[in-house]
Amino acid sequence: MSTTLSATDLTKIEAHIAAHIGVPGGLTPLMHAIQDDIGYIPEEIYPQVSKAMALSVAEVHGFVTFYHHFRTHPVGKHVLQICRAESCQAMGSEQLETDIKTKYGVDYHETTKDGELTILPVYCLGNCACSPAVMLDDDVHGRVDMGVIEEIVSEVTNHG
Repeated sequence: MSTTLSATDLTKIEAHIAAHIGVPGGLTPLMHAIQDDIGYIPEEIYPQVSKAMALSVAEVHGFVTFYHHFRTHPVGKHVLQICRAESCQAMGSEQLETDIKTKYGVDYHETTKDGELTILPVYCLGNCACSPAVMLDDDVHGRVDMGVIEEIVSEVTNHG
């Protein structure tokens, strides 16, 4: 397999695949394990996963692309997900996402030049009562405005 993955990442992926072979419903925990370990699910491993899980490459691709949680490309050191569900939109998330994109100079699915921050859309964080909501890494924040965004992002990156 021609790859851009490091030998370490390939070893990790192979270990995760081996641990999930024959596990009923094992594709979901396998994909979570891979993404948790290397940060994304490389498309180049689909053939290896499909063979191990007795699925077609198209089924693996369909699974990964169906779930918004899974990423097929590397992300920055930190990930800011902006909720785009109806409740958050009603409370101003569209303007907030425009302001965030302008402030950090990236669009959705892009990473700042320094590799610190990736901006991703998410379609519900389950925090509707506190709209608009975002999730920075594993922490959900509600009732955010641009001031809150700048504060929480500056706590984990060099961006103010």
